[in-house]
Amino acid sequence: MNATVSKSQTPAEGTASSYNHIQSVVAVMSGKGGVGKSFVTGLLATALSKAGYQVGILDADITGPSIPMLFGLKGPVEPGEVGIQPLQSRTGIKVMSMNFLLPSEDQPVIWRGPLIGRAITQLWGDVMWGYLDYLLVDLPPGTSDASLTTMQSLPLNGIVMVTTPQGLASMIVRKAIHMAQSVGVSIVGVVENMAYFICPDTAKRHFIFGPSHAEEVTITAGVPLLSKLPIDPSVSAFCDMGDIEKVELAEIRELLDAFVKAVPVPEAKEI
Repeated sequence: MNATVSKSQTPAEGTASSYNHIQSVVAVMSGKGGVGKSFVTGLLATALSKAGYQVGILDADITGPSIPMLFGLKGPVEPGEVGIQPLQSRTGIKVMSMNFLLPSEDQPVIWRGPLIGRAITQLWGDVMWGYLDYLLVDLPPGTSDASLTTMQSLPLNGIVMVTTPQGLASMIVRKAIHMAQSVGVSIVGVVENMAYFICPDTAKRHFIFGPSHAEEVTITAGVPLLSKLPIDPSVSAFCDMGDIEKVELAEIRELLDAFVKAVPVPEAKEI
């Protein structure tokens, strides 16, 4: 059985497609659940927005969306002249999620793969994104329908891979890397989340999940490590309150600089 797939040459169209102007579309992927893809997406989007870029987030995790809670956003969304109007976060990030279209935020979406794929293309093409420097696409775990639809139907400029220190996580992330390579979508960098914990009493680093395997992931992908993000209890508190835009980590600047260098936009601003 040949597992190789090809990337579609025609991006998904929709009612708002011709009105949108998006400089760079970057997916955030892992293959492994629970590594913090949504957190990295939200953190990166916030850093870009605060640096002066126009940013949007397409929540492609149709059945398990986390982005709305991280930003404290709830539907419904309003129809615009030619498409759906995304919600905006406190710092001006445009956000669209399937959760905004449901009667209640805890209602499940029980769909098979084809419907999930169609929903992703509609969130791309039927939403009035307007002008954006960056649109970040938060992918669900796995290497099947949602990821494949995104890679084949959206004009991706690259993928950020998220991993954690455990060997099991890095092995599954490498599967996602090989998937992206087989489809022909470039990987721009790797982020290692939950890399260590700094004890507030001693300032000593503790590697709770063991030694890092990030180097193995970067070698497989042939890309740089964008950043290592620590475990910080205050981060969890902000995320649970819908205040991810208030998260402050020393590593955010490193992540922002490395990302903008890896995925520059035309006439990029000085930051």
